[in-house]
Amino acid sequence: MSSSEDSMCRAAVDEALQTVGGKWSYDVISRLYYGPQRFNQLRRALGGITVKSLTDALRQLERQGVVHREVIPTYPVNVEYSLTEKGRDFRAVLFQMRAWGEKWLPGEKDEKAEG
Repeated sequence: MSSSEDSMCRAAVDEALQTVGGKWSYDVISRLYYGPQRFNQLRRALGGITVKSLTDALRQLERQGVVHREVIPTYPVNVEYSLTEKGRDFRAVLFQMRAWGEKWLPGEKDEKAEG
Protein backbone atom coordinates (compact mmCIF):
# COMPACT_ATOMS: atom_id res chain seq x y z
CA MET A 1 0.00 0.00 0.00
CA SER A 2 1.38 3.39 -0.96
CA SER A 3 1.81 6.18 1.55
CA SER A 4 -1.12 8.11 0.07
CA GLU A 5 -3.38 5.01 0.16
CA ASP A 6 -2.35 4.43 3.76
CA SER A 7 -3.22 8.04 4.65
CA MET A 8 -6.65 7.74 3.01
CA CYS A 9 -7.31 4.46 4.81
CA ARG A 10 -6.27 5.95 8.13
CA ALA A 11 -8.52 8.98 7.60
CA ALA A 12 -11.50 6.74 6.82
CA VAL A 13 -10.91 4.60 9.92
CA ASP A 14 -10.42 7.69 12.10
CA GLU A 15 -13.74 9.13 10.90
CA ALA A 16 -15.57 5.86 11.58
CA LEU A 17 -14.10 5.64 15.09
CA GLN A 18 -14.97 9.27 15.83
CA THR A 19 -18.56 8.63 14.77
CA VAL A 20 -19.07 6.03 17.49
CA GLY A 21 -16.48 7.48 19.85
CA GLY A 22 -18.93 9.56 21.86
CA LYS A 23 -20.34 7.95 24.98
CA TRP A 24 -23.91 7.84 23.62
CA SER A 25 -23.28 7.76 19.86
CA TYR A 26 -23.71 4.01 19.46
CA ASP A 27 -26.93 4.03 21.49
CA VAL A 28 -28.44 6.94 19.56
CA ILE A 29 -27.55 5.44 16.17
CA SER A 30 -28.87 2.03 17.20
CA ARG A 31 -32.13 3.53 18.43
CA LEU A 32 -32.66 5.48 15.21
CA TYR A 33 -32.48 2.26 13.18
CA TYR A 34 -36.05 1.70 14.39
CA GLY A 35 -37.09 4.83 12.52
CA PRO A 36 -37.40 8.59 13.07
CA GLN A 37 -37.86 9.68 16.67
CA ARG A 38 -38.45 12.87 18.57
CA PHE A 39 -36.09 14.04 21.28
CA ASN A 40 -38.15 12.83 24.24
CA GLN A 41 -38.79 9.47 22.57
CA LEU A 42 -35.04 8.99 22.31
CA ARG A 43 -34.46 10.18 25.86
CA ARG A 44 -37.00 7.71 27.27
CA ALA A 45 -35.70 4.86 25.12
CA LEU A 46 -32.10 5.46 26.21
CA GLY A 47 -32.85 5.47 29.92
CA GLY A 48 -30.07 7.13 31.89
CA ILE A 49 -29.07 9.78 29.38
CA THR A 50 -29.27 13.41 30.45
CA VAL A 51 -30.85 16.11 28.29
CA LYS A 52 -27.42 17.71 27.80
CA SER A 53 -25.75 14.43 26.82
CA LEU A 54 -28.47 13.60 24.30
CA THR A 55 -28.35 17.12 22.86
CA ASP A 56 -24.56 16.93 22.52
CA ALA A 57 -24.68 13.46 20.93
CA LEU A 58 -27.36 14.46 18.42
CA ARG A 59 -25.52 17.67 17.47
CA GLN A 60 -22.26 15.79 16.97
CA LEU A 61 -23.92 13.10 14.85
CA GLU A 62 -25.71 15.77 12.83
CA ARG A 63 -22.41 17.60 12.18
CA GLN A 64 -20.91 14.31 11.00
CA GLY A 65 -23.80 13.81 8.59
CA VAL A 66 -25.06 10.66 10.33
CA VAL A 67 -28.28 12.11 11.75
CA HIS A 68 -30.83 14.40 10.08
CA ARG A 69 -32.72 16.92 12.22
CA GLU A 70 -36.12 17.97 10.86
CA VAL A 71 -38.19 20.74 12.38
CA ILE A 72 -41.89 19.90 12.09
CA PRO A 73 -43.93 23.11 11.78
CA THR A 74 -46.59 22.38 14.38
CA TYR A 75 -47.59 24.17 17.53
CA PRO A 76 -45.65 23.60 19.64
CA VAL A 77 -42.78 23.01 17.23
CA ASN A 78 -41.53 19.43 17.15
CA VAL A 79 -38.15 18.16 16.04
CA GLU A 80 -37.66 14.69 14.62
CA TYR A 81 -34.34 12.89 14.22
CA SER A 82 -33.58 10.21 11.66
CA LEU A 83 -30.57 8.53 10.14
CA THR A 84 -29.17 9.84 6.88
CA GLU A 85 -27.99 7.47 4.18
CA LYS A 86 -24.54 7.75 5.75
CA GLY A 87 -26.03 6.78 9.12
CA ARG A 88 -27.92 3.82 7.69
CA ASP A 89 -24.78 2.60 5.94
CA PHE A 90 -22.95 2.73 9.27
CA ARG A 91 -25.02 -0.22 10.54
CA ALA A 92 -22.68 -2.75 8.92
CA VAL A 93 -19.69 -1.11 10.62
CA LEU A 94 -21.39 -1.34 14.02
CA PHE A 95 -22.25 -5.02 13.51
CA GLN A 96 -18.66 -5.81 12.54
CA MET A 97 -17.28 -3.92 15.56
CA ARG A 98 -19.70 -5.76 17.85
CA ALA A 99 -18.76 -9.14 16.35
CA TRP A 100 -15.07 -8.37 16.80
CA GLY A 101 -15.62 -7.25 20.38
CA GLU A 102 -17.64 -10.34 21.25
CA LYS A 103 -14.91 -12.55 19.84
CA TRP A 104 -11.81 -10.83 21.19
CA LEU A 105 -12.65 -8.74 24.24
CA PRO A 106 -12.74 -10.43 27.63
CA GLY A 107 -16.08 -10.61 29.35
CA GLU A 108 -18.43 -12.71 31.43
CA LYS A 109 -18.48 -15.47 28.82
CA ASP A 110 -14.73 -16.08 29.31
CA GLU A 111 -15.01 -15.89 33.10
CA LYS A 112 -17.82 -18.47 33.17
CA ALA A 113 -15.84 -20.85 30.97
CA GLU A 114 -12.87 -20.67 33.35
CA GLY A 115 -14.93 -21.00 36.55
